[in-house]
Amino acid sequence: MTRPEIDDPDLPLADLFARWPTSAAAFLNRRMLCPGCPVAPFHTVADACDEYRLDIAGFRAEIRRAAFDRDISHSHRGTSKDRPRT
Repeated sequence: MTRPEIDDPDLPLADLFARWPTSAAAFLNRRMLCPGCPVAPFHTVADACDEYRLDIAGFRAEIRRAAFDRDISHSHRGTSKDRPRT
């Protein structure tokens, strides 16, 4: 089995959040309910973009920033530098 890629169009949201937990910040910053949603195992980023009427390319860029940039600003929590490292 290969490791999932963050831009895989078939990657379920639940797997995205499990593999890259900080990616949930991109959803939460937009007040999206996807993290923790019971449908997350069955929906993809494209499905979420359709539901919330978002540009998929732009939102994927936000997800990548949230997943990989430790200094991304979170309007609801401050910056990642404010949170303790695990």
